[in-house]
Order: sequence, then structure tokens, then C-alpha cells
Amino acid sequence: MEETSKPYGNIGVIGAGAWGTALAFVAHAAGAKTRLWARESAVVDSINARHRNEQFLPGIALPEGLKATGDLDLVTRADALLLVVPAQHLRNVLADLAPRIAAATPMMLCAKGIEKTSGKLLTEVLAEALPAAEPAILSGPSFAHDVAIGLPTAVTIAARLPVAQRLQASLAHAQFRPYASDDVTGVALGGAAKNVYAIGCGIADGLGLGESARAALLARSFAELTRLGEALGARAETLMGLSGLGDLVLTATSTASRNFAFGRKLGAGTPLAELRKPGTPLAEGVETAPALVARARHEQVELPIAEAIAAVLAGALTPADAIGRLMGRPLRPE
Repeated sequence: MEETSKPYGNIGVIGAGAWGTALAFVAHAAGAKTRLWARESAVVDSINARHRNEQFLPGIALPEGLKATGDLDLVTRADALLLVVPAQHLRNVLADLAPRIAAATPMMLCAKGIEKTSGKLLTEVLAEALPAAEPAILSGPSFAHDVAIGLPTAVTIAARLPVAQRLQASLAHAQFRPYASDDVTGVALGGAAKNVYAIGCGIADGLGLGESARAALLARSFAELTRLGEALGARAETLMGLSGLGDLVLTATSTASRNFAFGRKLGAGTPLAELRKPGTPLAEGVETAPALVARARHEQVELPIAEAIAAVLAGALTPADAIGRLMGRPLRPE
């Protein structure tokens, strides 16, 4: 076997939410010795004793060989790490990991978003916080429950190509197909921006604007994503692929999407404060929207749809007024 396609034998997963647990399931199914880190001792006990994560991925039986731990020192001894923590908490988690990580350890980001305080992509946050690590990112159209029950799923893994290929080999199995890329910027941007636009499509659905409006909103959202991607140096083929258009279509059209569901309730009249109260499902696009707009302005790229969504989420516009503002923009060539 060529070195670039040799799987990593020992995989550590940081974060035992639904997606982290599903990816740990994938790594174990692909043949890696896999250990899953959880902050909650109840989750660790549930996975190790009952082979279930009822708190975050209920109803799914986990393999007996998949082990959980609350010990960061133990999980970070792995050959490669999957970081599955919310975007806005990533920098703090990386600070905890920094003294424990060996140089050149592959660190694959598996969450999606843009850091709100800085406007940086998660790959840029990783490069700042752990410059000696080997950066990688996984993204694509995927729901944790679908992956955990073995439904066919395809994603993109981006890193330096030899590293991406080894990570690809480490996670690939009959029902999970990763594609390798070296465009980390394109994969990071596509995964982050789609959550914002999914909220917008949900708002349109909640307002009862119809399928035609949602299709138009989806197409123009992708045009915005492409413009910003070009400014940041992302490749067009990446944005047209699984981690860009593919993920956008899934997240912006499915009621199983937290971001689409959030926007749909907002458009139907649920108060923003109720949707954001503690204990409600995380919609990452809420925090990403202002960061996406700020980053675009820094790059001098116009994102009228993202700006309107961010204004709604800030309480500066009603959903109906946001649609009116977009429809009233000056006419121009496509």
C-alpha cells in the first residue's frame, strides 16, 4: 500500500455530540482504533456501558469496540484527531489541546462556521492556534443520523493532498465515501456559508413564499458564495462540489436541517428570543451570519442576501421587510 493511502490506525474524536459520535462510528467501521472524547461524564458512561449516546444521538446502537473517555491526554495520543466542536468554541478547545499535541499531528476540523469575533474561517483559527499541527477539514452534505444508520453519504476532506488521502482512506467504507482535495479554503467557506443561506431559505418557506422563490433564493445565495470564494482564493470546482453546492442544497431544503428549521420558524412568526433561548437546538448560521458579512466587507464583496439575513437575526429587519428589501434592489444583469 502506498504511504499516502495508508490509513491512520488510531483515530481520536474530540466532541461527542451527534456529529462527533457519527464520525467516530465511521472511523471505527473503517477499521481504525477509535476513541471518542466527551466533556459530559454521563455521555462517556452511556457509550462505554450501554453502547449508546442517548443524550446526543438517541436510538442508535454503537459498536462495542468504540470507546469514550473524558481524558484529553488519552484521546490526543491518536495518530490523527477529528475536532467536532462548535465553531465559536474552537479557539478555546485548541488552547486546551495545544500542550498535548505532537507536531505535525493531523487535526481535521469537522464543524462548520466562521469565528464571530474575528471573521476568520475555522482553518485560519486552527493555523493561528496550533501552527505546528497538520490542518485538515471535512465537510459535505451529511446529517449525523443518516451517517450513523449507514445511509450512503459522500463528503470532501481537504488538506495537503498526501494527508487528505490518508484521512480519506481512514474513514472510507461501504456507506461513507470521502473525496480528497487540497482546497481547504473552499471547503471551509462552503461549509460555513451554507448555514446562513439555509436560514434564509427557511425564512422564505416560513413566510409561505413558494417553491419558485426558494429556488431563486438558493441560486442567488450560491452566486454570493461563489463571489466571496473567488476573493478568498477558493477554487470554483470546490464550491460547485459536495462541500459547496451539495451541502447548500441539503441544508437549505431539508426540514431535518437545524438552520432551515430555525429560519422556517422565524419566518412563520416565532419570536427570535424564543428560538435562541437556552436548550434550543444549535443553529450555527445564527452566529456565522454577522461574521460572514463582516468578512465579505473586509474583502469588498457584496453579499445582499447574507446582509439581509444578518439584519433579521439582529432584530433590525422583520423577515417580510428583508424579502422586500431584496426584491427592491436595482435591476442588473445576472
